Amino acid sequence: MTWDPIDKQMAVWSERLKSELKIDEEHSRKLATAIAADVRFLPAEVKAEIRAASPVPLNDRLQELQAFQGWMDAVRNSTPSPYVVRAQVVTQNYICFVYLPESCFRILAKTAPTGSTLRKCAQFLNNNPVRAFRNSVAHANWAYRSDFRAIVYWARKGSDPSERLEQFEVTQDELVFWQSLSRCVAYAAFTNL
Repeated sequence: MTWDPIDKQMAVWSERLKSELKIDEEHSRKLATAIAADVRFLPAEVKAEIRAASPVPLNDRLQELQAFQGWMDAVRNSTPSPYVVRAQVVTQNYICFVYLPESCFRILAKTAPTGSTLRKCAQFLNNNPVRAFRNSVAHANWAYRSDFRAIVYWARKGSDPSERLEQFEVTQDELVFWQSLSRCVAYAAFTNL
């Protein structure tokens, strides 16, 4: 399988991938290809561990991700409605930050080789600030900023449930980066396991 279309989509984020995730220049420009190779070359027992970590077969998860992408494409090609756009935001945030981390990123962060592009991406998607945003989505602690250019969310900085919620904000640009990275990692992983 060629990963050129997703590599090109992700190459726009090359500088962020290098600065925030410490991914080298070559892999930052061919991210999906690099992740797919990292997954493809995992030892058979590691791949079996990843598959066994999910009660839902990974092929079913890939089909769900493809159905989600089909819905996103259909929405993009339709006349925009504020109701549809809001449903799109909710669905996309659930898929990218709740469904995929639970079904894929946690086990990948644990099993991928240290220093690999796969591990760097999976850890980024499992750690703050993405993790805090994930928790706000899962616990309904978010709202649109008044100008709709960001999402305001409330989360704990740590894992202590008695810690008070603090207010954060994720801009549209940052959110699109996180969502794009999430889908890229999931596609490359699910299709190579």
